Amino acid sequence: MEPTQPAEDLSVTQQLPIPEFGDPEDPGDEAPDGSDTVVLSLFPCTLEPGNPEPDAGASSPQGGSSLKHSTTLTNRQRGNEVSALPATLDCDNLINKPDEHGFTPLIWASAFGEIETVRFLLEWGADPHILAKERESALSLASMGGYTDIVGLLLERDVDINIYDWNGGTPLLYAVRGNHVKCVEALLARGADLTTEADSGYTPMDLAVALGYRKVQQVIENHILKLFQSNLVPADPE
Repeated sequence: MEPTQPAEDLSVTQQLPIPEFGDPEDPGDEAPDGSDTVVLSLFPCTLEPGNPEPDAGASSPQGGSSLKHSTTLTNRQRGNEVSALPATLDCDNLINKPDEHGFTPLIWASAFGEIETVRFLLEWGADPHILAKERESALSLASMGGYTDIVGLLLERDVDINIYDWNGGTPLLYAVRGNHVKCVEALLARGADLTTEADSGYTPMDLAVALGYRKVQQVIENHILKLFQSNLVPADPE
């Protein structure tokens, strides 16, 4: 973006001389035209022991002009109004407040693997069920990054393990796509659906085979085998 010109000309018709790092009490030389020139130099003011503090309203010896000592501006003078006292802040709304993408602090922390932050937010009431604008969830983004510990924390809060976002993925599909073996195991152990297809038509097994992720493929095969074994009904001895 090209720089814009200021709305007003901030230059002065008579340029003040550049102050030198000399004696801060030196009033400066007199201007050639006989008028008084005030030179301001920025120096820390240290009061001598026994010397009274100068009167802020006292007149300067420069032709009667008044120079007031700088004072510390308050927040109200600067225009910084306190909108709410800390004791009256709505912590529930702040902790679940989404940004322009619909991401809450919990979703961001899950996406970047900040497990201590995730644990802290959950303890303070962060809602793990909130979805972003494209239905991204904290669980999906944690699975995408392979953050198995965070996945476990979120699953303890009964989040939807098969949540399908608008990018065409579920937590299990994202974990397979990232070749996150431990995360795939954790999701399958909690009942993630192996039949859900991505937008491309791939199931988690199809995706593992297509990408050549042999360990992920083996984890899925072992899980399927356990499902078959658990569904076998003992034959009637008679």
